[in-house]
Amino acid sequence: MKAKQVEKWVWILIYSGLLLLCLSLFVLRRGSALAYVLMVLGALLVPAGVFLIVLRSRMPPDEE
Repeated sequence: MKAKQVEKWVWILIYSGLLLLCLSLFVLRRGSALAYVLMVLGALLVPAGVFLIVLRSRMPPDEE
């Protein structure tokens, strides 16, 4: 995987995870089980994005 692709996925994972966490707080007011599903998904996506940041920091720079 190229460094540019990793950088793209970092932002996608982090922002979508944070969005799902915020959305789960609004859905939680309704007492829905969907809120917990969204919360777990968001809580998994953010660390995956952080892991990709660490992975990208260890990759060699792109040749442009």
